[in-house]
Order: sequence, then structure tokens, then C-alpha cells
Amino acid sequence: MKRILTIFSVIFALMLIVACGNKPATGEQVKDGKTFTDSTNSKKSVAVVYSTGGKGDKSFNDATFRGLQKAQKELGISFKEYEPKDPATEAKNALTQFAETGEFDLIIAVGYTMKDSLVAVAKAFPDQKFAIIDETVTGLPNVASILFKEHEGSFLVGALAGMMDKTGTIGFVGANESELINRFYAGYAQGARYVKPSIKVLPVYIGGSNSFNDQASAKAKTETLIQQGADVIYHAAGASGLGVFQAVKEKNVYGIGVDSNQDSLYPGTILTSMMKYVDNAVFDVIKTTAEGKFEAKVQTFGIKENGVGTTDFGFTKDKIGEENIKRLEQIKQDIKDGKIVVKSSI
Repeated sequence: MKRILTIFSVIFALMLIVACGNKPATGEQVKDGKTFTDSTNSKKSVAVVYSTGGKGDKSFNDATFRGLQKAQKELGISFKEYEPKDPATEAKNALTQFAETGEFDLIIAVGYTMKDSLVAVAKAFPDQKFAIIDETVTGLPNVASILFKEHEGSFLVGALAGMMDKTGTIGFVGANESELINRFYAGYAQGARYVKPSIKVLPVYIGGSNSFNDQASAKAKTETLIQQGADVIYHAAGASGLGVFQAVKEKNVYGIGVDSNQDSLYPGTILTSMMKYVDNAVFDVIKTTAEGKFEAKVQTFGIKENGVGTTDFGFTKDKIGEENIKRLEQIKQDIKDGKIVVKSSI
């Protein structure tokens, strides 16, 4: 009798092994014949398609990368990246390839030039969550839009430029004449005229198919501004801004950085940088997605939301002076309190 029970026990155990071998592992599900990991029991994963210039631009893309690194460190996420040479032609394919895998909890498109591509891919993959930076997408339940009030941060650096100007003329170098870049110029001009109503604010634009990564053109156009008397020059041109800084350094005038802290590139020459805290916004949208709280809404970050600001003047405090810094802090507070209203266009 014991021998019979033993045989039955062995047979039963073999049946269990076979049955378990045909089931997906814990945390996995089978759909359409394919096994995939249940995101509630796995490490969260994010994909990003960068804007023109990619990582190393010391600006917009690098700020995005810092947000990813922070999420990796604090939230334990993993991420994959794609750096297109031309987002207008490569973005759709890159976004599609990421979406097709089905492995990402969130796919981030960096920059307004990707809007059309993102919309097309988001419609094709309605169950995939997306976020786009610097552009508004409405009507799609799987896309979050992240915007910034660049004009408010630019007002601050424009006010500083007005305080530091000696010639009565300052300059602005934009990548192109898009609505986004014009927000930078509008705030900069308003800030400068707030402290010095008679000041001239001269804008130039790089243009072309590579406007965010054309240092040679940026340098040449900056030199024309300096020839016209501009002694403080602010750029909103991504990696092209490195050419702006070369020119201001050589001609011994001041520059102002953008998006990331660029002050250390040319210490003492770059007065400050208009900080656009893309890293914080990227971290926030990853965090809410990881927590299952993703919302397909438009989020706008200004001074009040700590989305834009200036650096702490680590290399230029003595040049700017305590009085000017205090005045700038008051201007910042007045914008936050609504006493100063900055227009997004002029």
C-alpha cells in the first residue's frame, strides 16, 4: 500500500511541475501569445527621445538627462535613450520603435519639434503613456504636456542685463523665430526695459535646419551684435549657445546662459543662466507615472512653481553687486505675487 501511495505521489508531483511549466512566471502575463512583465511587479522603465544636439549640449537635453538620473537614483527606474541628428525626420521612427516594445511605462519626447510625430505615435499606441516637453497636446488621454513660462525667467535675466549694461544696447541670439523662442526674447526685452526704459534690445536668429546646434553661425551673429554696441548678450539656442559664449569671451562682454547652469563654461564672463528646471519636471512626471497617477494634462511651470529662475551668481556676485542682487530678488518676488505680469509676446 505504501508503494502505491508513493507512486501516486510521484505522478502527482510530475503533473504539478508540467502544469507550472506552462504558466508565465510571477509578475508576467500572456497576451496575444507573447509573455510580458506586469509593471506592478517589475522595475519601472522609461524611454526618451532627445531634441537636436542630444546630450552634452550643456542646456536643454542635459537638463532632461539629469531628471532621468534623479529618477533612476531615487525611484529605481531604468531608462533608454535616443539622440536624433534631426528630430523632425527621426523622431517618429524612434518613438514608434520604443512604443512597439511595450516595455516602457512612459516615453518622453523632448522639444516642440516632435509634436506631430508624437501625436501620430500616441494615436497608434493608445495604451502607451507619453509626455512631451515644451509643447501642448490636447485631446489624447495618453499624453502629458510639460510647459514652462520662459518669459518669466527671461524677465529676470533681462532685468540683470539692464542693470549691467554700459552702452545702452544689449543683444539676444535665438535659434529661430518660433513661438517658443520668442517667449525668451519677449521676457528678456521686458525685463531690461523694466529697469532701463530707454535700452535697445537687438535680436538675431540663427535659422536654418540646424539652428540649435550651429556654433559657427551663432558666433558670427553674436559678433554682429557686439559690433552694434551690445555689451550683454543672452541666448536661447541650445548647443549653438556655445558659439555665443566664444564670441562674448573674445570680445570681453557679458553673456547669459539658458536652460541649465552654464556659468562655469566661462567663469566671470557669463553673468548668470536662465534656469529652466526641466530636470524637476521630468522627474515629477516619471514619479507620478510610476505611482500610477499619470494624468494627460498640461502642466505649466513658472517662477511661482519653481520652474524657472536664475543661478546663484557663483562667479559674478562681486561684479553684479549686492544691491543689484537684492533688487533682482524683489523683482522675482513681485512676479511671484502677481505685482509684475510678464507677457509671453510683445
